[in-house]
Order: sequence, then structure tokens, then C-alpha cells
Amino acid sequence: MTVRLRLALTVFLTGLATAAGVLLAVALAFQRFEHEGTWQRGDAFLARVVAQHDDLLEQQRSNPEAFGNFLRSLLLFEPNSQLYLLDAEGAVLASTGRMELPAGFKVALAPVRAAAAAANRADGSAAYVMGDDPEYMDADAVVAARMLRRSVIRPSSDAEGYLYLVCRKPGLPAPRAALLLGSLASPALASALGVILFMTALAAWIIVTVTRPLRVLSDEVAMAAREGFSMTAGVPAPPPDAGTSDEFGRLRGGFHALLATLRQQWDELSRLDRFRRESVSNLSHDLRSPLTATVACLETLDARWQGDPARAADRQLVEVALRNTRNAAGMVRSLGDLALLDEPEFRLKPMRLDLAEVLDDITLRFAARAAQQGLVLAFSPEGGAPLVAEVDVELFERALANLLDNALKHTPAGGRIGVTASPQPGGVRVAVADTGCGIAAADLPHLFDRLYQARASVAPATSEEGKGLGLTIVRRIVELHRGTVAVASTPGQGTTVTLTLPA
Repeated sequence: MTVRLRLALTVFLTGLATAAGVLLAVALAFQRFEHEGTWQRGDAFLARVVAQHDDLLEQQRSNPEAFGNFLRSLLLFEPNSQLYLLDAEGAVLASTGRMELPAGFKVALAPVRAAAAAANRADGSAAYVMGDDPEYMDADAVVAARMLRRSVIRPSSDAEGYLYLVCRKPGLPAPRAALLLGSLASPALASALGVILFMTALAAWIIVTVTRPLRVLSDEVAMAAREGFSMTAGVPAPPPDAGTSDEFGRLRGGFHALLATLRQQWDELSRLDRFRRESVSNLSHDLRSPLTATVACLETLDARWQGDPARAADRQLVEVALRNTRNAAGMVRSLGDLALLDEPEFRLKPMRLDLAEVLDDITLRFAARAAQQGLVLAFSPEGGAPLVAEVDVELFERALANLLDNALKHTPAGGRIGVTASPQPGGVRVAVADTGCGIAAADLPHLFDRLYQARASVAPATSEEGKGLGLTIVRRIVELHRGTVAVASTPGQGTTVTLTLPA
């Protein structure tokens, strides 16, 4: 969910809650109005009864049964109301209800006294009281009460009884429901709803105004992530007059400044990397011819002095020079190959084929050298399924040749080198395992670093006579094929290099 959608949803829910609160307030106000009106009518009714009959307690004491009928004849105020005569403690002495109350039944006296006190207020303000309904045993009825005293020469100020009216409302009558609906449609409520709608529209406008620069900035970030620093188009710089001084404007300006700095650094790094690759490629190309000529001259000298005992010491020097020159020539060739593989414009020439034939051919190529060193070299496909993959055959053979060359250099006589291949879900796994001296754990993370050399002669840390370029070339070839390379080794037991190529 986007920020704009979350803000819009928040505004909508806030407006909905506000509207619900206004409607609830109107409903509560209407309910209070109804309760106050009911209480005023009931209190006025009790005032008339008490004014006309000031001897209610004596009438009830003299003839209780006739007094009950008398109360029912008085109850013309509202059919759903009930009238009770209470003593000073709240016990029901007489009632108009149809339900027979147990003897000595009492109602809560606090609401009765509160209703009687409200009736005696001089200001005449409406202050309705909720009290007990004896027939339903709840306190959710509007009640009115009047204090009663006996008719004596010197009356007491204390109440000797109460005339208690319970005003029930089983439902909202149709005229009052129409009144409520009319209140909801009144101009005041319409104005309140209009204010709510206006505030909602204003909040929506604020959301759009606030989130628009954020959306523009997020689009620019996505464009930069998609196109990268090497693209010439990229994210356009904001116009000079489009910047604002708020937080989003400063954030956008900072992003463009950071992007410009990163692009400048990227261009500088690209220029240096291009210079490095071109220098290495040119150096490799320029050194190949003199090194090749030097090797040829040294080989000629070695051949001339081969049968001359007086030149034995000279031949030893020639052999050392020849070996080092060949190593230098191999490293120069590897540097040139690696510089070519690093070129951004370099493209593979893939062919879809069965790798089993290629692996078997490479194994046969190294079999004679392995036999001379007293090693067993074997290729064994696994799984029984065809090992189909799209590879650049020349580069793939170069990678396998580097791995086998490493294994042959660092596996002692009597050891074994195995090449295995097996189909995997979505790819092919090729592994070269030897029983050589293994690789120290400290050297494993650096095996694929350029020109890295282990402290000891361990396989297969290096190739090209141990100059640290063999596995670098292998990794680069595998990366070009969108594959992965991994090394597992145990010192003294051997090393396994695994190539995983996508099908």
C-alpha cells in the first residue's frame, strides 16, 4: 500500500469517524431532549395531583383497595407510565401496575430523592433523573417524584412519603422518529456535514500536494536504480526554479547532488578501469613477441650445448632462464586473456551441446601428462541423463584446462584426479577433485583474487605456474556463463572445485 493510499484511507476513516460522532452527538442530544420533555410532563402531572390531593397518605391508610383504583383513575398522563405511592423509606404502599409486588418491596431511594429535589428547584431547569422501574427491575426509566407530608397543624419538614412516577417508553413513536429525522436534516446538521466534507476535501488536497513530490522523487530513484550510473540519460536534473525550500525539495536536491557526485565518481572509475584494461592488453600484446623470441633463442642455445660437457654449467643457467621466461610468457598471455574477458563489449559464442563429449575430450588431452606423473585421471558422468548446456566451448575448455593443470601440479605421484558431471535442476554441475595437499582455510576466501599466491604451494590456488591468474580466469568464464564456482578443500586430503552452469 502506497503512502498516498494510506493517507487517503486515514482521512476517509477520520471523516467517517467524525460524521459518526456528529450523528451520535445528535442522537444523544435528541435522547436527552426526549428525556427532559418526558420528565417535565411527568413532574407537571405530579404537581397537579399533589396540589389537588394533599391527603394521599391518609387515603391510602384508610382504604388501600379504593386508593389503588383512585391512582389508576389519575393516570391519564401516558398509558405506558406507572404511578407508585412510597413511604419515607422507599417501600411501595400502592401502585398502578398489573404486577403484584412482594410486601415491603423497596425502590432505590436516591433517585427518588433526586427527582423530588429537582422538582423543587426555583429556576425550573430541566434535570431529568433515571431511576428504578419496579416491574422490570432496572434503572433505565425516566422518573419524577414529589415529597408528601401529612395534613397536620404543625407539619414536619421531613418527607413522610413520595408520589413516584415511572415514565416508560417502549419505542420511539412515529411522530418523534420523524422529528429525529427532521433534526438530522436540519440546516445546522447540514452545515456540520458540509464542514466535514470541506475538511475532507482540504485534507485530500493536502495529501496530493504533499505526496506528489515524494512520488516524483521515488520515480527518479527507481529510474536511477533501473538505468544505473553508466546510462547517459539517467534522471534529469530538476530545473532551477522547480526547487522548493521544504523538506521534500531539500531531499530531492540532495538526491540529485548525490547522484551527480556518484556519476562523476563512476565515470572516473570507468575511465580508470578502461585505462587499466587497455594498458594490460597493450602490455600483454607488446611483451608476447620479445618473450617468444627469447624462448626461441634459449631453446636454440640449449639444443647447441646439449652434447658439450664443457657447457654443462651454461646449460643449467639456460634452463633456469628458459623456465622463467616461459612462466613470464604464460602470465602475460593470461593477463591478456583476462583483460579481454573483462571488456564490457565481450560476448560469448554459446553452443547448445552435451558437455560429456567436451569433458571426455579434455580429460584425454591431459591423460598422458597424468600418466607421466604417476597419477590416475578419469572422467565419470553421473545421473545417466544428458548433460545439456549452452556454453562457449573455447572458454569452457580453457576453464577446465586451468583446473586440471592446477590439480596435476599439486597432486603427488600415486594420487587420483576425478572429473565428474551431473545434471541439476535447471543446470549442470561439473566438479574437478584431486587427492593433493589441499588448501589452508585462511587461503580459501582469497583463491579467486587476482595475483593472489598462497603462503604454501597448495592446489588449486594458482595456475599459470603459480602466478594467481588461473582461478581468476575460471571464475570470470563461469560468471560470463551466469554460473557459480565453489571450492571445498581439506589440508592433506585434497581439493574439489565445483562449477554450476545453467542449462
